[in-house]
Order: sequence, then structure tokens, then C-alpha cells
Amino acid sequence: MEVLVLLFVLGALIVVPLLILKAALSVLLALVLLPFKIIGGLFKLALGLVGAVFGVIAGLFGAVFGVAFGGLGILIALVVGVGIFVLLPLAPLLLLGGIVWLALKAAAPAPRIVH
Repeated sequence: MEVLVLLFVLGALIVVPLLILKAALSVLLALVLLPFKIIGGLFKLALGLVGAVFGVIAGLFGAVFGVAFGGLGILIALVVGVGIFVLLPLAPLLLLGGIVWLALKAAAPAPRIVH
């Protein structure tokens, strides 16, 4: 049992200084890298602001074009709707009128051109 305690104490004497060394190196590395992290944060802030401005501008353009092309789509839908629901039922009458017009035009004498 005393051997086990001796091994435990010996292990602690080896591990504890290594843990303290690791903590000290971590603090030292953090202090060395701190200026770069601050500069990186400032760049991230500046690029984020520029990206936000461009995002707002692109969003406004997208909204304007969306409204414009949406209105164009509604206009096309109205024209197609009028064509289908108004002109299509009148198609037989238009066809009959076209045939009568062609018959009258064919029966009329051709105009004479005098030079």
C-alpha cells in the first residue's frame, strides 16, 4: 500500500508542474495573440458593416424588381384571363364575322389603278 501512495505522490510531483507549465504557456500565448484577435475583430466589424450596407442596397433593388416583375406578372395574368374568359366564348362569332368579311371582299370588284 505504501508503494501505491509513493507512486501517487511521485505522479503528482510530475503532473502538477506540467499542468502549471501548460496554464502559463496558454496565458502567454493568449497575450501574444491578443493584438491579432483585436485587429481581426476590427476587420470583422468593418467588413460586416460594409456587407450590411451592400445587403440593404441589394435588398432594396430586389424589392423594387420584385414589385415591378410581380406587377408585370399580374398584368400578363389579366390579359390571359381576359383572352380566355372573354374572347374565347366570342371565337365562333369572330370566326363567322371573318368568313363574312372575306366573302364580301372576294365578291367586291377589284379596284382599277390608272397610270
